[in-house]
Parts: sequence; structure tokens; C-alpha cells
Amino acid sequence: MIRRWGLVAAAILLAGCSAVPVPSPSPSVDLVAARRAAGIADCPAVTAPAVPGGLPEIELDCLGSDSTVKLSSLRGPLVLNLWAQWCPPCRKEAPVLAQFQSARPDVALIGLDYDDPQPDWAIEFAQLSGWTYPHLVDPDKTTTDPLAVLGIPFSILVDAEGRVVARQAGGFTSLAELEEWVDQGLAS
Repeated sequence: MIRRWGLVAAAILLAGCSAVPVPSPSPSVDLVAARRAAGIADCPAVTAPAVPGGLPEIELDCLGSDSTVKLSSLRGPLVLNLWAQWCPPCRKEAPVLAQFQSARPDVALIGLDYDDPQPDWAIEFAQLSGWTYPHLVDPDKTTTDPLAVLGIPFSILVDAEGRVVARQAGGFTSLAELEEWVDQGLAS
């Protein structure tokens, strides 16, 4: 019996961020008020047309907002970062994104809370991480195939014309690493 549980625990650990705990949602939380109190910006109002080589035409809700954003409307320079509050590598990457937000006002950041059943916990995590940039939500992983997401954290770099110019599977470990990835991607 103990050996079987050990194998189950090992399988869960090896699965990393692909194993999602499913806590029950907190229906009593006013997500709009929570987002505002956390100092997190609302999503941008964008209406640009889709471009070849750009993000897919998927409309996502904004975290803690009544608005939606069509991914294909986003223009850069922009880092779209997929994360979840339950994901340990995402938590490790969080300070790097906060540093980048301060260090690089020339590059927008938008988070995408991915496969996360607890939007109120996501807002709390974003606040504790010092993130004030807007976040979208994809609780059902509708972006998995169109964005070729293998796991999270996952980042996509979008240029000024709206084209995807770089992808990064896994988290960034330093501000220098993230800045180099952005600069190389935008120079291409």
C-alpha cells in the first residue's frame, strides 16, 4: 500500500505543472473589486484585424473584468506570458516578470492565467508578485493547440505589426535572460 502511494506521488511530481488541483471556486468574491484593489490594470480595448503569423482569433475574458480581448488584435512589442497560481515554475518566474515590467516600459506585458480554476487566488498571486499589468483568463485551455502550449510557464513575443516572433517554453530565470530573449526576437 505504501509503495503504491509512493508511485502515485512520484507520478504527480513528475507531471509538474500539468497536474492541476481542482479546488472549488469562490463565488462570493467580487473579482472586479479584487482586481482593482490589487492594482492590476484592466485589459486594453483593441480592435485591430488579424495578421498572418499573428496570434489566433480567440476571444478571452479579462481577469477580474467584464471585458474581453481577441488575441489576434494584440500588437507589440508585447510579451504574452501564460501562467497559473498553482504552478511552481510560474511562481519562480514571477519576480522576473515584475522586474521586467519596471525595467522595460517599452515592451507591454499581458498575462494569461491558464488552466486555473481559482480566479480570486490568481488575482491574489498577481498582487503578491507585484504584477500590475493586465491578465486574460483561459480556464478551459482553449489556447493550447492554437498557441502550441506544451506547459506553463510559456511566453510569446509579439512585434509591433502583431506577428509572433518568438516563443519560450519554461520560465525565465533572470531579468537579463528575459531582456535578451525580447531584444533578439524583436531584432529578427
